[in-house]
Amino acid sequence: MPVTNQALAGGYQLLNYRIDRQISRGGFSIVYRAFDEEGGPVAIKEYLPSSLVLRTEGDIVRASSAENLTSFRYGMKCFFEEGRALAKINHPNVVRVLNFFRANETVYMVMRYERGRTLQQQIQMRQDQMSERLVRHVFMHLLNGLREVHTHKLLHLDIKPANIYLRTDGSPVLLDFGAARQTLTSARPKLAPMYTPGFAAPEQYREPDRLGPWTDVYGVGASMFACLAAFAPQAADARLSEDHLVSAKKIWAGQYSDNILEVIDWCLRLDPLERPQSVFALQKAIRDIPQTKRKVSFFGSLKKMLFSEIGA
Repeated sequence: MPVTNQALAGGYQLLNYRIDRQISRGGFSIVYRAFDEEGGPVAIKEYLPSSLVLRTEGDIVRASSAENLTSFRYGMKCFFEEGRALAKINHPNVVRVLNFFRANETVYMVMRYERGRTLQQQIQMRQDQMSERLVRHVFMHLLNGLREVHTHKLLHLDIKPANIYLRTDGSPVLLDFGAARQTLTSARPKLAPMYTPGFAAPEQYREPDRLGPWTDVYGVGASMFACLAAFAPQAADARLSEDHLVSAKKIWAGQYSDNILEVIDWCLRLDPLERPQSVFALQKAIRDIPQTKRKVSFFGSLKKMLFSEIGA
């Protein structure tokens, strides 16, 4: 079995925070639930790229080889800058960064602890197609947050249902800026590509110099598509070779308004210049979608369904 990074133990004191338990882990980080000095819950993300570092015991993070040390330090610097940039954003639909600091030879990001579940979990557990009203509700609010992110010269670059969190009141929060880049104005060295097939725009694979707000717009369109289909659209790199993606307007004709289906297809254009060029343009298009009657009352049951405790 491959050796994995050991998480910090429950009860571990990390600066002013006491670790409670691990919430989740990925290839680049571990997220913990912890408590601050007042006993309030927070979520703490620890930068721990499994391909570069290994912690088998204790708390100190060490590069797995001398060659990986430079990459790890550069990634740590970017993670720290990401925390500093996100800490300036205080928006109800963007994960709130409360603190960020260095410890154990790595860096940590402290975030507001949220209760609910991800949009991906919501898609997986649903019994029928997601209503148009719910899709519009989630993404109109989410786009308000994304617009604020772009205003701060940041791109998310990994928008997908797993990174969209639904609080217990149904309001969405944009999570996990692990792929965030200050690419709108920055000339920093480029990081290694990080993308999710199906949700990443084609320029993320082949033309990193063409990244912009329209790149996140592709991720929004792919996430909306997934809400209707319960699976991701064809990966963009494969579409560039042979495009088999059937338009939303063809698949769901008569089940959703033409407007929302046209918006999804617009967002999923392969040519960046043919997509909405800003969040504002996309919001305007979604606002123009007429209200449709709901077949079922979804919001009444949403609060009851969203009760699991998952950190941001």
